[in-house]
Amino acid sequence: MRNLRQRSFPLVCAALLLASTASGKTILFLGDSLTAGLGLQQSQGFPALIENKIEAEKLPYEVINAGVSGDTSAGGLRRIDWLLQRPIDVLVLELGANDGLRGLPIAAMKQNLQAIIDKVKAKSPQVKIVIAGMQIPPNLGADYARDFRAAFVDLARTNDAALIPFLLEGVGGREDLNQSDQIHPTAAGDKIVAENVWRVLAPLLRKSGS
Repeated sequence: MRNLRQRSFPLVCAALLLASTASGKTILFLGDSLTAGLGLQQSQGFPALIENKIEAEKLPYEVINAGVSGDTSAGGLRRIDWLLQRPIDVLVLELGANDGLRGLPIAAMKQNLQAIIDKVKAKSPQVKIVIAGMQIPPNLGADYARDFRAAFVDLARTNDAALIPFLLEGVGGREDLNQSDQIHPTAAGDKIVAENVWRVLAPLLRKSGS
C-alpha cells in the first residue's frame, strides 16, 4: 500500500496536482475550522486521526484535508472546482456550521451544499458522499435550529449519502472537551469526533477498498 500523507489547505491544491498520477484512492475532507483543526496540531485533528485508522487497516486511501477556518457553504462552493483537479473517491462534506452561527438563510446553505455535491458527482460519478450533520444552539429561534438540523438529513436522503447525525456528538456543549471558545474541540474532543466520523465512514471504505 502506498504511504498516505494528510495535507491541509492551501497546500492541498499543489498536492492534488502532484498526486494526479497516484494509484491510490482519495478521501477529500471539505470543511471549515472543525476539519482544519483550529487550535490543534495537525496530527491531533480528526482527519489525521482518521488517516491513522486507515493506515492501521491498510486501506488504499489517501486523506486530503481541505478545511479552511471560517469557511461557509458558499466558500466551499467557490473552492471545489480547484480541488477537483483530480478525481475524488470519497467526499466528507463538513460545511454549514458557520452559516448557522451567522444566521444565514438555510435554503441558501442547502443550495450551496447541493451544488458542491453535484460538481463532485459530475467529475467523479462513482464518488461516495458522507455528510457531517450539524446542530446549533437555539439562539436564533427553535424553528431555525430545527430546520438547520433537518437540512443535513434532507441532503443525505436526496443524494443517497451517508450521514453522520451530529459531528460533535458527545463533544458539543462539554466544557472539558472544548477549547476556551467552547466551539472548537480539544485534542481529546477531536478523538471523539474522529470516532463519530469513523463509525459512518469505515463501512464505506472497507467495502470499496476490499
